Amino acid sequence: AGKEVVLSTQTLIESGADVTTLHKIAANGKFMVEANDMGAVQCLAGKVPFVAGPHLNIYNEVTLATYARYGMQRWVPPLEADRHLVETLHCSRPAGVETEVFAYGKLPLAFSARCFTARHYELNKDDCQFKCLEHPEGLLLKTREGQDFLTINGIQTMSAHCYDLLDQIPGILALGIDLVRISPQ
Repeated sequence: AGKEVVLSTQTLIESGADVTTLHKIAANGKFMVEANDMGAVQCLAGKVPFVAGPHLNIYNEVTLATYARYGMQRWVPPLEADRHLVETLHCSRPAGVETEVFAYGKLPLAFSARCFTARHYELNKDDCQFKCLEHPEGLLLKTREGQDFLTINGIQTMSAHCYDLLDQIPGILALGIDLVRISPQ
């Protein structure tokens, strides 16, 4: 249906189990892998082509070229990047490197070693009882004035509202962007 499965690595690796999972994902042999931290890049570099995720902080041509030398096949600009930065790097990207733009979904803004969902329920992270499964859309946080502010989901802080560039797709395509990312809710 025109969709591609890409396995994504964690942005915050904290334990031996996380490292083991990272190595399994990197060695899966079937699906492309999105690297979201330098440990993942190290596991993938020179072995298999990979996607440089938005959390690798690619803000200039030198960094983009460096990841390409490591085997990056596609990059996703940082979520806070403006159109000018995306256009500049897209136009100067190394040959064979695709650009993917986040076009719809709650923006992943920050990651923490603490599990906010477990903390909400006054549970330790190691004994969270998987409370996040009770909140597939995360937990909505509001301002004192009652306005939607952020969404917490495990260790991730996301925007409360969906980022939506869907009406900008014609302009994105006109720039020659290769792919758009839709983050399902």
